[in-house]
Amino acid sequence: MHFTGILIAIGTFLIIGIFHPIVIKTEYYFGTRPWWLFLAGGIVSIVAALFVEDVMLSAFLGVLGASFLWSIGELFEQKKRVEKGWFPRNPKKNR
Repeated sequence: MHFTGILIAIGTFLIIGIFHPIVIKTEYYFGTRPWWLFLAGGIVSIVAALFVEDVMLSAFLGVLGASFLWSIGELFEQKKRVEKGWFPRNPKKNR
């Protein structure tokens, strides 16, 4: 039996699930200013995935990179959700 596909699916699910609260907390405490950190993390992860020989690690790095890049858009969407009142606004943060 081959479990590689199932393990990659589980890892993908966990990585995407972890990024959801990261985006929410980042917007709450820092706004959209750290978007470039997500860009840098995405580029580094994807480039690293190109040079790693292990299929599992390469797949996880690729998914991690894609999640970082996708989170840039989600960060700006989260800002809109806060403005609509769907998520709490940080009262200590100046907007």
